Amino acid sequence: MSIIKLKKSIIPSCDVNSMEKLSRLVKATCSVKGIGAYKIGFELVIPFGMEKVVKSIRKITKLPIIYDHQKAGTDIPDMGEKFMKSCKGVDAVIMFPQAGPETEISWIKAAQNAKMNVIIGGEMTHQAYLMSAGGFIEDDAPKRIYDIAASMGVSDFVIPGNKPEKCMEYDRMIRSKVKNPAYYSPGLITQGGNISDLARKLDSWHAIIGRAIYEAKDMKKAAEELSKELI
Repeated sequence: MSIIKLKKSIIPSCDVNSMEKLSRLVKATCSVKGIGAYKIGFELVIPFGMEKVVKSIRKITKLPIIYDHQKAGTDIPDMGEKFMKSCKGVDAVIMFPQAGPETEISWIKAAQNAKMNVIIGGEMTHQAYLMSAGGFIEDDAPKRIYDIAASMGVSDFVIPGNKPEKCMEYDRMIRSKVKNPAYYSPGLITQGGNISDLARKLDSWHAIIGRAIYEAKDMKKAAEELSKELI
């Protein structure tokens, strides 16, 4: 079952620091054609709590809520079950299981047992992430992460929107294992990625947009303009 009903959409990333700003963001954008879900993270959940944040959004819209722990799946295998229980109320969680295959397998199983939709990420958008670019992560690690997730029945993946060639490379690999994968991409607009580029190339794709919407003077208009690029 798809997390988002739309094949292509804009997901506002709610990286704001108050409940008032969250409410304004959701109210301004939830009726915009092309908005598929909302992504929340630590900036809201740590100070205000998961339950309060989810209730605030639910008062305004029934659109899916995705929790991005930034970055979940980097602890020991046994913590997966506790993490899923802590995420009660959201529709999906994003994980970047950089702690190794045992953690990835355990945390995906924990999500499946909890009937929690899981979105697996492998490569991030910033510089100096992979070893070849000066980072800590081996260059083949993202493919290994995606491969394990796909083999466990995961069909939703985070791919870096400002690295379109890598996105298509990951799509070819994932599509060989998953019938109808859905992709979610940060790294757009302020980080250099182009919405229309990937929207044309991928069948099911969702653009995660932060500052370009929540820092806009007119958030509704910004969301409407960005949604037009999905076509």
